[in-house]
Amino acid sequence: MKKILFSIGIVLLVAVIAITSYFMNKDDSTKTKVKVAEVTHSIFYAPQYVADALGYFDDENLDVEIALVPGADKVTAAVLSGDVQIGFCGSEATIYVYNQGEKDYLVNFAGLTKRDGSFLVSREKIDNFKIEDIKGKSVIGGRKGDG
Repeated sequence: MKKILFSIGIVLLVAVIAITSYFMNKDDSTKTKVKVAEVTHSIFYAPQYVADALGYFDDENLDVEIALVPGADKVTAAVLSGDVQIGFCGSEATIYVYNQGEKDYLVNFAGLTKRDGSFLVSREKIDNFKIEDIKGKSVIGGRKGDG
């Protein structure tokens, strides 16, 4: 798990550096506006939230707007229409658009996860947690599942 979180942090750090390099405005009097669409609020995007909260984007003269755009199809549409410059979502919508033979399609350049991005968290620390420990407890799902 530590390797996954470290890898995610590295990917997001590289993405922030790339964004900064690409959108950096030479005129320091005006911030460069960058709109980011994310398909869901996720712990995987924690480095982005921290950078925003601590003013790191401001330090780089960036005005970053982070918007929740539920659905990879909607994130893809927002990027293709130019409403946002960056979209965080799975590759399924990109593949769908590409397979339809469209001339204008997205190019995915980073993979944040190989598995489902869900976590089981608790308000209280539970030593030696086992999945059986949630039997009879209420569990709040982060989003609708298939089953």
